[in-house]
Amino acid sequence: MLSQRPERHQSLQPAGLDALAEPAGLAAMPFGRRLALALAVAAVVLLQPLVNGSLLAAQEPEATGEAITGVLINRDDDDAPVAGVEIVVSDVSGEEVGTVVSDDDGEYFLELPGEGEYTAQLLVDSLPDGVTLTDEERTSLTFQIRPGQQKPLLFPFGVDTRNSTGTLDRVLPLTIDGIRLGLLLAMAAIGLSLIYGTTRITNFAHGEMVTFGALVAWYFNQILGVQLLVAAVLAFVLSGLAGAGLEKGLWKPLRQRGSSLFGLMVVSFGLSLLAQHVFLYFFGSRTRPYADYALQPGGVQIGSATIPPKTFVVIGLSVLVLGLVGLFLSRARFGKAMRAVADNGPLASASGIDTDRVVLWVWIGGSALAGLGGVLYSVTQQVSFQQGQTLLLLMFAGITLGGLGTAYGAAVGCFVLGLFIQLSTLVVPTSVKNVGAMAVLILVLLFKPEGLFGRRERVG
Repeated sequence: MLSQRPERHQSLQPAGLDALAEPAGLAAMPFGRRLALALAVAAVVLLQPLVNGSLLAAQEPEATGEAITGVLINRDDDDAPVAGVEIVVSDVSGEEVGTVVSDDDGEYFLELPGEGEYTAQLLVDSLPDGVTLTDEERTSLTFQIRPGQQKPLLFPFGVDTRNSTGTLDRVLPLTIDGIRLGLLLAMAAIGLSLIYGTTRITNFAHGEMVTFGALVAWYFNQILGVQLLVAAVLAFVLSGLAGAGLEKGLWKPLRQRGSSLFGLMVVSFGLSLLAQHVFLYFFGSRTRPYADYALQPGGVQIGSATIPPKTFVVIGLSVLVLGLVGLFLSRARFGKAMRAVADNGPLASASGIDTDRVVLWVWIGGSALAGLGGVLYSVTQQVSFQQGQTLLLLMFAGITLGGLGTAYGAAVGCFVLGLFIQLSTLVVPTSVKNVGAMAVLILVLLFKPEGLFGRRERVG
């Protein structure tokens, strides 16, 4: 017996490895194990440079990341860059913390010692001949810096030729920004609403799928040097695979074990906290831009603001994606099946629809859209490990307004809410603009709990 054990051990180990090495062996594995194996390999490949980077950061102290940045242009000279302008920054005590001079492209960047309140003083004597400030009294700016924030400071030069004034001057740019926010919320919230409709799970971890997509795109773009449009496609695909892995490896087994809806909600909340801390560990607390389109001089002057080209690109791509999703849900056979399961799961199953397959693809599609929404949101707002959690409350308010469990209701509700949030800054401070979303959520739950496009359901 003792002599046979080594032989048995030696004969079993190569056979197991051969089974994995051969295509037929992989094909024989269940789909869930193959997906988990693929995600594990991808995680090892993708996270290894980040782990190495975090180890190096632990050995060498990293800069705080708080800074001021911007581009100085002259309106009187076809937006030509203004070089050689000196800006002195002081803290609240009046002590000078740094000086920066704009380069030949009019760009400047000055790292600050940390968060807090600062004052930037533009030295008029350093202005080139013939260049004047639009407002000659606006040579000093006082501003707040949050942890990890890189804040752009605007010193306009040349004659202000804008004709619009007053409140209307602010309405147009705020409307455009509201459209951008509403479309991105709609893109991310469609999956959240369909997941609730098909499984009745209130998924508090859906916001982390938004963050996951933004971080994956940042990794490919900044670390691997992949162009941002390609990185966005990769983030879209990997977010969908992550959603499939969660459904096959976590949510479906929990549902099969008969876990209550409250228990599943608690699990989603715990998963959200876990993902946030994983993102914080690997990515850090700083907000970071993508390598592409971070600074875009010029833009379109609308009202009191200059809208950069990337804002219009984000709006156009969002409209295109949401249009394709709408066509899929209304015209494609599988899209109709998704809507049927979301409307009435037992009836859809009784009519012959494979509800398990539909639920799996709802998780894939919803997670992929959330990841893409995170990428597009970060193009204008930079990447943060908490951005998904920040948007999650707005998504819940939007889908409650439109109708929980409906794709079209979620899209319309989030679009209306995005416009409302941005336009509300005409009468309330920007720092409390999201409070309006909570007011909308409370009012809808009080007076029309089914939402604009939902339907009443009997309880009991």
